[in-house]
Amino acid sequence: MLFWILVAALTAALAVILLYPLLRGAKAADNIRAGEAAVYRDQLRELDRDLDGGLITPEEADYARAEIGRRLIAVSADEPAQTPKPARHHRFTEAFVLLVLPVLGLCLYLTTGRPDLPSQPLEARLENPGNDVAVLITKAERHLAVNPDDGKGWDVLAPIYFRTMRVNDAQLAYRNAIRLLGPSPVRLDGLAETLMAVSDGVVTEEARQVLEQSLTLEPDNPRARFYIALSMEQAGRPNEARQAFETLAKQSPADAPWLPLVNEHIAMNGGAKAGANLAAPGANLAAPGANPAAPGNPTQQDVAAAETMNAGDRQQMIRGMVESLDAKLSEDPNNFEGWMRLVRSYAVLNDKDRAAGALKRGLAAFPPPGEQGRQLLALARELGIATEEATQ
Repeated sequence: MLFWILVAALTAALAVILLYPLLRGAKAADNIRAGEAAVYRDQLRELDRDLDGGLITPEEADYARAEIGRRLIAVSADEPAQTPKPARHHRFTEAFVLLVLPVLGLCLYLTTGRPDLPSQPLEARLENPGNDVAVLITKAERHLAVNPDDGKGWDVLAPIYFRTMRVNDAQLAYRNAIRLLGPSPVRLDGLAETLMAVSDGVVTEEARQVLEQSLTLEPDNPRARFYIALSMEQAGRPNEARQAFETLAKQSPADAPWLPLVNEHIAMNGGAKAGANLAAPGANLAAPGANPAAPGNPTQQDVAAAETMNAGDRQQMIRGMVESLDAKLSEDPNNFEGWMRLVRSYAVLNDKDRAAGALKRGLAAFPPPGEQGRQLLALARELGIATEEATQ
């Protein structure tokens, strides 16, 4: 009973708070008109005093009295015409506040907010998880807790763990799937990526061995070949890394989504043509093999002009090109190659804050669960750019 008394008191207080401006507004309008009329009457009395004191002439007094009288009549004539409008409007609003709002609130409370309503336990939500990823993961985990030898269950759960950044869980799931179902290129590549994620993007010796096992099953596996070439680059063997990346680029389709990233690494390991490096080693904006017509790529005129500039002018030119690319990507974010170049360019210019911002915007266009989003994250880890905020 006390609860309903509190609800009634709160409802009444809220109604008063909502109605007060309406009531005050109508009264204020009347007060304004009354105040205007009082001012004009005071002016008429002041006019008579000025005339008696000889401050103004009778002609001036007559003219001023006529003007003040005209305004006083206008205010008095407006008053009856304007008063009914706010009154009708306020009556409707007051009825809404006093009747409709409390009724709506009560209905909403009775249907969804009562403490005696039965809760929806996890079991019921597991029966109909819909698109709730957390519930789907919980459902799979419960199934695997009862059936730990279900290799297909681990195989399905492993990439979901990886996409939701539960890297250690993903690693365990991949190992169980490989143990129960046998190795496959997809499972081995997934395990290698979890090992690299744990080591902040470094291709460890264990990850390399897993990737080599993947290549024995599928020699043309581009993902495994890319990471093995990356391991050579990280080990300080640029010539071997460049040759491995170049081989991968030659054997990849022209529209392969990984090709821009491969070209970036070719350039990083000294594979760029003379004059193409506009900023610093590994900082060229247009990687070899990239589409020269893609937004943000330097033209041949830009490259030729850069060769004749001093260091300061060249750096200014580079910043202008990077800002131009940034503006074009803001207008048309569906350009994966452009986002790769923009993140790397800001990193080379030692502007890590803008590089992180570009990474976040790029991931909004190419989310991390996709291959292109994962390439953006891999590039960020290589460049030492924090990825936590970008994936939130």
